[in-house]
Amino acid sequence: MTTKQLIEPSWPALDFADWHDTLVTLHLWTQIVGKIRLRQMPWTNHSWHVPLYVASQGFTTGSLPYEGGVFQIDFNFLAHQLRLSTSNGEVATIRLYARSVANFHQELMDQLNQLGIDVSIHPVPNEVEQAIPFAEDEIHHSYDPVMVSQFWQAVVRIHTVFTRFRAGFTGKCSPVHFFWGSFDLAVTRFSGRPAPLHPGGAPNMSDRVMQEAYSHEVSSAGFWPGSEQFPQAAFYSYCYPTPENFGQQPVKPAEAFFSPEMGEFFLPYDAVRRAADPEQMLLDFLRTTYEAAAKTGQWNRNALECDFSSFEM
Repeated sequence: MTTKQLIEPSWPALDFADWHDTLVTLHLWTQIVGKIRLRQMPWTNHSWHVPLYVASQGFTTGSLPYEGGVFQIDFNFLAHQLRLSTSNGEVATIRLYARSVANFHQELMDQLNQLGIDVSIHPVPNEVEQAIPFAEDEIHHSYDPVMVSQFWQAVVRIHTVFTRFRAGFTGKCSPVHFFWGSFDLAVTRFSGRPAPLHPGGAPNMSDRVMQEAYSHEVSSAGFWPGSEQFPQAAFYSYCYPTPENFGQQPVKPAEAFFSPEMGEFFLPYDAVRRAADPEQMLLDFLRTTYEAAAKTGQWNRNALECDFSSFEM
């Protein structure tokens, strides 16, 4: 099967049951690569040095410093390879196929060593309940290339909409980035005001890291492919701190709902995929849930929002 045959022209189906095992394995692989970025980059506010970024064919670390210059690690979800490249012109590739986390971890570290890149990571996953050390994990070993490519095509479409949404804000706003700890694509707006100390509580994650990430008031939205507790892909939107009447605000589209248990708004991915205009439905969700946060949190919207739609170069 060629790469071209794997690509769907529209928003692809993402049935959680169809790729659960692959999702878990891929999540752990991205954690290994993400931890390399974490170790090589200086600490940046709100852990912005941590995420991976959307590139043309997969996720990328971007340029990472090392003694020889810079290097980069790229997931290619069309050719199903992990590519390592350096500013000295050296390149190494690792095939992505049904292999254990331990096997993937070993080959990646061996390839880095051969390229002269000396890096060590905290060898245990974060934000997962079952934190098996990478070097010992022979349990997770699934890789369905068709489902990974479909997931990737969904991410590409979502990234485009998130980027359009991000452009409507002149205040402090995060990049559109992929957090490998929770395996979600996210974009976050800030009111500019300090927030109360966050309680933390994420599994296998330092409370101190969570408290720095949420040191200021935020309205955050993202895409998450699901879990055993919530077995469907979905978009989410939350704010911190969360005003009591946040979940009572009207939002669009009609398929969106508020979860009192999670304190967030959700919109099923499948509702967006099946819509006549998926991009507009998703934009409606992003904009109205942000408005719910800004209204109930009494943000200075006149100073924070913008409209560059009429600008020309």
